[in-house]
Amino acid sequence: MSGPQTTWRNWAGTASAVAREVCGPRDVTEISKAVTGAAERGLTVRTRGSGHSFTEIGAAHGMALDLTGWTGVVSADTETGAVTVRSGTTLATLNAELDRLGLAMINLGDIDAQTVSGAISTGTHGTGARLGGISTQVTGLELVLADGSLVSCSATERPDLFAAARVGLGALGVITTVSLRTVPSFVLAAEEKPEPLDDVLASMDERCSANDHFEFYWFPYGHNALTKTNNRLPDGATPAPLSRAKQFIEYDVMENALFGTLCRIGRRVPSLVRPLNKLSSAALSPRSYSDLSHKVFVTSRKVRFVESEYAIPREALADVLGELRTRVPKLADPVMFPVEVRVAAADDIWLSTAYERDSAYLAIHQFIGMPYRAYFDLFESIVGAVGGRPHWGKMHTLDAETLRTRYPRFDDFRRVRSEVDPERRFTNPYVARVLGS
Repeated sequence: MSGPQTTWRNWAGTASAVAREVCGPRDVTEISKAVTGAAERGLTVRTRGSGHSFTEIGAAHGMALDLTGWTGVVSADTETGAVTVRSGTTLATLNAELDRLGLAMINLGDIDAQTVSGAISTGTHGTGARLGGISTQVTGLELVLADGSLVSCSATERPDLFAAARVGLGALGVITTVSLRTVPSFVLAAEEKPEPLDDVLASMDERCSANDHFEFYWFPYGHNALTKTNNRLPDGATPAPLSRAKQFIEYDVMENALFGTLCRIGRRVPSLVRPLNKLSSAALSPRSYSDLSHKVFVTSRKVRFVESEYAIPREALADVLGELRTRVPKLADPVMFPVEVRVAAADDIWLSTAYERDSAYLAIHQFIGMPYRAYFDLFESIVGAVGGRPHWGKMHTLDAETLRTRYPRFDDFRRVRSEVDPERRFTNPYVARVLGS
């Protein structure tokens, strides 16, 4: 079950670690033995997901658990939509399995490389004013705790553990299975088009209310935003996807190959970033199509970047974006990537970025290898002024003292953590910074 020392590196190259031991358990018994064995040797334990987080949340310096051998759907009720899946399953695999069963997740983000447990543990979300993040679709969890015991939790069974573990940062135990509430498979109609940013902001509330899913991208030196509006079609609707040729041109060529080339030019010649950014904004083209939901939600991202994302109160979006529009163009180092804006409904999960408030999400990016620190610091100061909460898997500088002021149930989370992991078995430097020791 044990392997050699292995260096871990995340997708963006912003974090790495070398574990003392790497274990690849294939059942719950082996997961439990790995945890208790690590305790006997005084090792911390972290579960490795797909490494798509931009922080060090997945870094293992003691024992790393590799759950690539612990995947697949355990059970599915096509009548009720109740599905249980092993925690090492990626969202891409889960979507394919649900599709085969005639089921779907009601909402998703635009990346499907994450494992199910990694996605919920970091608070991964999509967009939709009436919908929550992926964790709000969780109805039950099984975890191996620090003492090796397997426990279940739900809204009625160990509810405090459930309220904490749905966005648990991997700090409460090793999630073994995730039970989800799914819906019958459905088709989404997608409309993507460039529009003046001022028009988008003026109609933001109306668009969020009138559509199932709405988001937009703004290039910092352009006047246009790329809006994305997705709505469910009636049951039985036939998908009308983009042709293979159109998909290749729009996504593989324009959004990945060509944009990647422009980014590399901008990295080599920073003075060209602003005109290239304006060119990218001006070159946006409209497209309309429909397809199975997960094929619309998910987008291929081959151009690598670093990212920070914060959730802010919905009502603060216009002011925050106004500050960014004024101050980002004044930065010494230009910004190549667009800003992504999404929304989500309030929920009751203790460390969810949308805990008890309807939220707008702003995600900022910079191309790999280009300076980003001043940009990210500026962004963090602006969103911090309105009580912004950082996405747990994306870059931020906050510590437990500050985060405690942003989350009303922060101390409750730490209480549950002390109950189930008093020796801090499931920690690493990132977890210690954001939760305290």
